[in-house]
Amino acid sequence: MLTHFIGGEQVAQGRAFPVYDPVTGSALRQVHEADSGVVDRAVQAARAAAPGWAALPVAERAAWMRRLADGIEARFDDLVAAEIADTGKPLEQTRTLDIPRGAANFRAFAEIAAQRPDDAFHLPGVLSYTVRRPLGVVAVIVPWNLPFLLMTWKLAPALVAGNTVVVKPSENTPSSAALFAEICADAGLPAGVVNVIYGYGTAGQLLVEHPGVDGVTFTGSTRTGTAIMRAVSDRVKPVSFELGGKNAGVIFADCDLDRAVDGTVKSVFTNGGQVCLCTERLYVERPIFEEFCARLAARAQTVEPQPMISAEHREKVLSYYELARSEGAKILTGGGVPAGRDAGYFVEPTIVTGLPEDSRFNTEEIFGPVCHVAPFDTEQEAVTLANSSEYGLAATVWTGSLDRAHRVAQRLEAGLVWVNTWYLRDLRTPFGGVKLSGIGREGGTQSLDFYSEPTTITIKLEQSDA
Repeated sequence: MLTHFIGGEQVAQGRAFPVYDPVTGSALRQVHEADSGVVDRAVQAARAAAPGWAALPVAERAAWMRRLADGIEARFDDLVAAEIADTGKPLEQTRTLDIPRGAANFRAFAEIAAQRPDDAFHLPGVLSYTVRRPLGVVAVIVPWNLPFLLMTWKLAPALVAGNTVVVKPSENTPSSAALFAEICADAGLPAGVVNVIYGYGTAGQLLVEHPGVDGVTFTGSTRTGTAIMRAVSDRVKPVSFELGGKNAGVIFADCDLDRAVDGTVKSVFTNGGQVCLCTERLYVERPIFEEFCARLAARAQTVEPQPMISAEHREKVLSYYELARSEGAKILTGGGVPAGRDAGYFVEPTIVTGLPEDSRFNTEEIFGPVCHVAPFDTEQEAVTLANSSEYGLAATVWTGSLDRAHRVAQRLEAGLVWVNTWYLRDLRTPFGGVKLSGIGREGGTQSLDFYSEPTTITIKLEQSDA
């Protein structure tokens, strides 16, 4: 049974709900669900700890970040096991990306914060400078697809900037957050600086609406993001949202075809397509369209199917496979359930073609191992097609021309554009989307900017007679 972590203590309160194994569909564990009393207790604990934590010099908070990174590395195997159990991810991905990146997030933001200079501005007889103060208590709402990585991506800058936090992981993936609470306790982190509660969307709504919460960071669906924005609008709380995507990949005929196929396989099928940055729309220059489709379909048939996070999500993805058929698509490969995988939440890696751009399949986020492929004839057409979505999180460009790479990348309406690669991240760079894919940026100093507010101090200097 997983219990809430509030004020440095385990709190067993609220009715129990089950968490299921995506690989087998069987129940893994029971978890306490937060009600209004639990949410209020967690926020009050965070508020009580906030003044003391904010008063620490940034160098001391950075030192705490490094201790938490050490704690993550000490519990590495436990975190890997917890993440795999909740998500069904492959062992290699979890060991080489999810958990190591969690520790790296704390170390990176410790260095960024410790080395960040203050701003000062001079006019004759006037000195103006800025100081930054933490928001206070931040609600951290974490999705199920990359639960540990994205939790630490938010926690590290929020904490080093001087905030205290209340974390609500997805109801599907609570285990790594529970282990992180243990890491905080074992490290001796002051009570109330990090609090963890569990539950469904109702618990998240109670949290973001609580008057003691000063800011909200959320990664998840656009629908939930807009609901949170409405909920906090009356108190004008700062929000940082990384929301949905219908990401485009543009493949030009002058690309390295082997490299483009390899990269596209990763960008479409990694984690069963359950990554916000995955590609769902592919546009291929006509001279290589048939060959690219054939090679991509052949490679898709060798991809090991990954489970969807839940039975509900599996049914959603399968419903889009049926929608593609009903809209007249040609299924190049996949389109159903893998043979022998009736247990658990598996679907086939799938590639379709032949649908119009305004079809539901091409306009709605699916979040599964699937993409639509369409040809284009000119560079301008490719840019227009890629920008036709209401979303704008990420895009990929595959080309052998350096000029085209710069030219096209700068015209794409997306927060992140990769050229001849995918999923390559420098933690110092801004991360986020445009249009319906979010508001605000995280990463590097952009994260520290969100989790703190500047105060400008201006002093009139008296002139000396000397």
